[in-house]
Parts: sequence; structure tokens; C-alpha cells
Amino acid sequence: MSQLALCNYSSNDNNNNDNVSEDSHPPTIYRCRAPIASLDCMEEFSAGSGLSGLAEKSGNGSLLKEQLLLGGLTHSVPAVSVSLSRTTNATPGLRYRNLGKSGLRVSNIGLGTWPTFSPNVTEEQAEQIIVLAVESGINVFDLSEAHSGTRAEVELGRILSRQGWKRTTFIVTTKIYWSTRSEERGLSRKHIIESVRASLSRLQLSYIDVVIVHKADPMCPMEEVVRAMNYVITQGWVMYWGTARWSPVEIMEAYTNCRQFNCITPIVEQTEYHLFCREKTELYMPELYNKIGVGLMAWSPISIGLSQGKDDSNVQLFSRASFRNKYSSFSWTEDETAASNKDGYGLTKERNQPEETRRYSERIRELNGLAEKLGCSLTQLTIAWCLKNESVHCLLLGASHVEQLYESIQALQLIPKLNANIVQDLEKILENKPTRPPMVSTLALR
Repeated sequence: MSQLALCNYSSNDNNNNDNVSEDSHPPTIYRCRAPIASLDCMEEFSAGSGLSGLAEKSGNGSLLKEQLLLGGLTHSVPAVSVSLSRTTNATPGLRYRNLGKSGLRVSNIGLGTWPTFSPNVTEEQAEQIIVLAVESGINVFDLSEAHSGTRAEVELGRILSRQGWKRTTFIVTTKIYWSTRSEERGLSRKHIIESVRASLSRLQLSYIDVVIVHKADPMCPMEEVVRAMNYVITQGWVMYWGTARWSPVEIMEAYTNCRQFNCITPIVEQTEYHLFCREKTELYMPELYNKIGVGLMAWSPISIGLSQGKDDSNVQLFSRASFRNKYSSFSWTEDETAASNKDGYGLTKERNQPEETRRYSERIRELNGLAEKLGCSLTQLTIAWCLKNESVHCLLLGASHVEQLYESIQALQLIPKLNANIVQDLEKILENKPTRPPMVSTLALR
């Protein structure tokens, strides 16, 4: 649409516009308006507001969507009374974003099903959690072939079949590479194809939305990996693929191989992100997104651990050294995490030095004090802080009971409260804002 089509012209003499000669130049007033976005888009941005609720009303004394939109543009007060709590089922703060630079729209929070399908959660309880997630607007369910010995895929498939939800309304992501059986480890073409077909059978689905390769396989050529992922996509078994716990160098290598061999490129990297693990997400993932379009799906063990009902002051945090040591040997398999599951929050942890323990305990106490000022829990503060980062397209939340998921979802309403002053107070407490190392000139080294 041209600029001329967006503007209405009017002069002081509105009745004699046809008699104005080309040589005369009457004073002209330009009333321009921006192009109107689609109504569906407007509904998304007004989710949780009274306007979105009014748009759904019909019948006697109701407003049409077009009237509501025009009324909002002209700042007119609608005749129908607004009730924020009863007119809409949308979760306040829930947004849908493109995953990376693909066209796949995901909710900004997703459900990580590892704790949901843990051994101490029954299938009825798990179904209640899944239903709450769907009713709240969450459309992402993250799985793995190693979660509870494939129990997660089997039970989620049953739940989806019983509920009868339309396949277009939810997104299923699953991971390959790690398994409790050693012969199934690796990223060979054989294992990738067999894993995808087995997951489809367990999920009772015709396709998987995103298959995530959990850790790179140093024993397998990258060309074989990208060709195998391209094959399962062209077969229609998978729509997209991504990576998890890959280094930026490995992601760039996969992207380069995809371009070289005309294969479909990955769209997402799933990585760890929380108050005490920030470097990769804040320094390198935005660069990968801008250069090659890889989005970010984050998971947070600290928020999962704090939401298990443990006393915040006794939470054992990870040290920076433990992150580095565990990066190369981390596994989601139950045989390697069974012992840590007994501790209540499920991730491998190491004993920190007394000085580090004292320093982290002080930070936790200060964070608790800040959370109390904001009227929320430390878990909600952690979730809101993660979502405050625009680079995070989807944050995976874990829940082992309905109340836990509901509490985590309410953290979305906290995001607007995290203004510059609050963020500055957080940075003063954490003292771990990542920075890039300074550039070193090769001439200066000579």
C-alpha cells in the first residue's frame, strides 16, 4: 500500500475541492494512520486484557472485533463494561513468538515434562498438569527418549489421544542421543532414524514438531548428522530440528554443513539459563540468532529446584567450576541421575567449597528479600528474570503437581515490574554479569 493510500487529505474549503486549480496551493491537513495489523495479531498483544475479552462477545449489545479495533484507535470508551477477570481465559503475560527465524509460533513458556512424568507422579496427576498447561495457553511440551525410560512419550501420547486436542494446537519436542542403553547412544544415521520412528510410535503421532539433538557426538561426522536430520524432515516425520547443549562452534559447524550439502538448518538451541548461569545465553546466543537464525529455548534447574518445596536457604547451588566440569558429561539418563533424584530437585550437584557455599547462601537470602518486596517467591522472580531477556524465545518450566505449575505461570505478571531499578538491584546482588574478553591485537603480541 502506498503512502498516498494511507493518508486522507482535507482543506479549509471542503466543498470546493473540485474547483481548486493546479496552480493554487490551499493549506492542507494530512491525517495519516498506520497500516492496521490483523485482528488475530491484535488479540495476541492484548491477551489478558479487557479488550480481548470484549472482542469475543457477540449478540445483544455486543461489539464486533472491527468496532472494538476502531474504537481503540479513536480512544472511544466502549459501551460494554469491562471485566478483566471474567471476560477472557488468556493467561496475562503469555505471548507467542517465532522460534528462531522460523515460522513456528511457540508460547514464551513451555512445559518440560521431566519432573511431570517422574516416578513419584501418577498418570492422573500428570494429565492434570498437561490440561492446566493447555488451558493456560502453553503449546510446547518438551520430551526426551530418556525421560523415565520413555515413559514420558508413552503417557503424553495417551493423554493427547484421550483429550482429543487438534494436532495444530500443540507442539511436541523430543530429544535424541542419550539413552539408558549404551548401544543406543550416538548420532549415527541408523540411531537418528530409529529414534524418530520409535518416538512417533510411543507418542501415537504422525509427526514430531521439533527433534532436538542432545549434545554433539564427537565420534560421528557432522555431515552424517545433518543429512540424517534432513532425511527425517523430508520424510514428513519431523517438521524442524534443533540442538541442545551444543557449543556455538558446533552449531556453526552444523549450519555450515547444512549450507554446503543443501540440508535444512537447525532453528533452535536448548540451553541452561538462570541467575547463576548466563554467559552462553547472554553473549553468544543473540549473535547466533542474528547471523544464522537459531533461536533459544532455555531451561532452568535453579527454578526447578526451588519450586520443589525445599527451604530456599538450604538450596545447594552450583558453582561456576561445577558448570564447566559437568558440561561435557551431563546426561538426562536415569541411571546417571537416579541418585540425585533422591535429593528432591533432580539435577547432578557437587559439594561446593565452604566459602562458595557461604557466598551463594548470602545471595539467596538477598534475592529472597528482593522477592518479598515484589510480593512474589524466589522461583517466580527467577522465571520472570529469565523471560525478561528478549533472546529467550521459550522458557521450559518443570512441575510435579498442579499448584507448582500454576505458581510458575503467575510469574508472567511479574515481568512488567522488573524495571531498570529492580534489574540493577539484581545485578548488584549477583555480581556475575557476563562480559566479553577484550580484543587482543596480534601486533601487540609481537
